[in-house]
Amino acid sequence: MSDRLMLLDSASLYFRAFYGVPDTVKAPDGAPVNAVRGFLDIITRLVTTYRPTHLVACWDDDWRPQWRVDLIPTYKTHRVAEVVEVGPDIEVVPDPLEVQVPVIREALGALGIRIVGAAAHEADDVIGTLATKAALPVDIVTGDRDLFQLVDDARAVRVIYTARGMSNLEIVTDEVVVKKYGVLPGQYADFATLRGDSSDGLPGVAGIGEKSAATLLAAHGDLQGIIAAAEAGEGMSAGVRAKILAGLPYLEVAPTVVEVVKDLPVDDAGARLHPLTEQERADAVALAERRGLGTAMDRIVTALATLDPPRP
Repeated sequence: MSDRLMLLDSASLYFRAFYGVPDTVKAPDGAPVNAVRGFLDIITRLVTTYRPTHLVACWDDDWRPQWRVDLIPTYKTHRVAEVVEVGPDIEVVPDPLEVQVPVIREALGALGIRIVGAAAHEADDVIGTLATKAALPVDIVTGDRDLFQLVDDARAVRVIYTARGMSNLEIVTDEVVVKKYGVLPGQYADFATLRGDSSDGLPGVAGIGEKSAATLLAAHGDLQGIIAAAEAGEGMSAGVRAKILAGLPYLEVAPTVVEVVKDLPVDDAGARLHPLTEQERADAVALAERRGLGTAMDRIVTALATLDPPRP
């Protein structure tokens, strides 16, 4: 089996699990464990289907970093407000989920799955760094299309996109990004900057939608090329030029917010998956009994048992 690194956008997945598994699923002490069970089953499905040899649960040590808010104050503002309509993309942690996050971390630890976060950074930044540094092919598992900017066929980096549900996963490659948006993955961050994203509180350039953004990038290559053309008054209509020039204050700061960080001091050491030892299995079973994780723990332990043992 060829080595392959899988990077989990953990919050994206455990939110999906929380809303996908009934909240009647509880531990013996009455505490909710629906997100824990669902998250473990998601990992089981991923390990069984895609056979990664290495896996990292990438963590939001700060899901709304102040340095991003300082640049664009509206960044994720709506997610701070009271949740009116719930869904897997909501970042405000409901209390019944918040109490499960430590249990999720405990379960991952019992399974030998490495958790990696970075102070003042989002899981996206951890993923960006690990995907950039990786010597192995990489699968990024997320429901966040912002991470399409990391897709790179030449380096065997792809996204396993969960937005349509775990039963309808989509493998996103260079070709898929081009077909969906008319831009290359390397242009996607500039594309997202121009277009904006209401789900992240990014306004974009007023009057520039997806088609206009793709057309501009096809003509000028990147955001700097677009700005240079607008300032020179060349290669675009007067109307589009006016929109770009009016958006310059936003365009000066937005790329730093949209682009994922790729140089954090993190690594994937210790990420190799392995069948649990007899003692590890006993500890995992004990945790499952104590926390009410039921057969979800059994299933992931069984999935790990099919993997190669750790190499010396």
